[in-house]
Amino acid sequence: MTSDTIIAEAISSAGLPGATAMIVDRDSVRFSGAWGEADAIARTPMKLDTICQIASMTKALVSIAAMQLVEQGKLTLDGPIGDVLPELANPQVLTGFGEDGKPQLRAAARPITLRHLLTHTSGLGYFFVHPEVLQYFAATAMPAPGTKASITMPLMFDPGDKWEYSVGTDWVGLAVEAASGMTLGDYLSQYILGPLGMKDTAFRPQLPEDAAKVHTRQPGGGWAHSPMNLGGGEFNSGGGGLSSTAPDYGKFLQMILRGGELNGNRIVSEETIAEMSRNQIGNLRAGYMGSAMPDLAPPFDAMPDQHTGWGLGFMINPDPVAGGRSAGSLAWAGIFNSYYWIDPEAGIAGVFISQLSPFGDAGALEAFSALEKMAYA
Repeated sequence: MTSDTIIAEAISSAGLPGATAMIVDRDSVRFSGAWGEADAIARTPMKLDTICQIASMTKALVSIAAMQLVEQGKLTLDGPIGDVLPELANPQVLTGFGEDGKPQLRAAARPITLRHLLTHTSGLGYFFVHPEVLQYFAATAMPAPGTKASITMPLMFDPGDKWEYSVGTDWVGLAVEAASGMTLGDYLSQYILGPLGMKDTAFRPQLPEDAAKVHTRQPGGGWAHSPMNLGGGEFNSGGGGLSSTAPDYGKFLQMILRGGELNGNRIVSEETIAEMSRNQIGNLRAGYMGSAMPDLAPPFDAMPDQHTGWGLGFMINPDPVAGGRSAGSLAWAGIFNSYYWIDPEAGIAGVFISQLSPFGDAGALEAFSALEKMAYA
């Protein structure tokens, strides 16, 4: 059975509308393809260069942007981020809700740092993951999606005390803007996307007509479209706003595999890539997300059988995966069922992009697993 047939059958048996995928090593593209449909209602074929929303796969790019500015001394990993972002200067911790429903707050034990934001240990949360964040917004004022108000919230714990997936990387993007004097989109375009040749990656307030649609399964079979576009809003979302393609993201993965350089363009130093690839959260465990909105993202554990760590922008598996990635590999995902891994030891990385909601679809995960196994076969 050919590689293309293996993935095509995995996508078909998963019942996915369509997907693209790519496997790269340090010097070449080993495998790529597109299957199914970008729009399963209009029956538009998926192509390798079809624009898709990569959602939280944006976080890795924005983490690299922040580390460029750390290298330049324009940001610091461990200084109070409130020096750069006044909105985070005096963090308050949510301790509960009174009988009247009003939030009860206390001052945080320590300042939030850029390291906390990059490692999801700041105390911030996500409205779709944490019921207490949703309750806080309901008690104060429910913010519109894509507004700065939607990422402005009290902390759930003191910075550094726990790992909880969060809007932290949205604030990292705002820190990049504050330190550079540029919009996040312009900064990424000039210093990361342009040098890497990622010509199809951008924040798009309006997606092009031929972009892949986000699909939801209908109870009686068939598909509906979800209108969600994470690329709009009043700020460029560093946590999830980019749309891209598998070939573009493959170039980013190659740059990481090559220690921060691609085609003669150095993005960050080898030392910075090594630091980003090191577990930063001690004995805390990363990778599990609860759910406040299961229709968008039910509870999810990226690697339930491992005590996964977190670097400066990536989840890290401490043990090898049978038939797949080595120990110390980097990975994460996007909410519309897109996934990637980077294996520095083996020099292999892969990306799988589909456009399906809710997150953590069993079929999409099986197809991604098939891609990974194929990469190491």
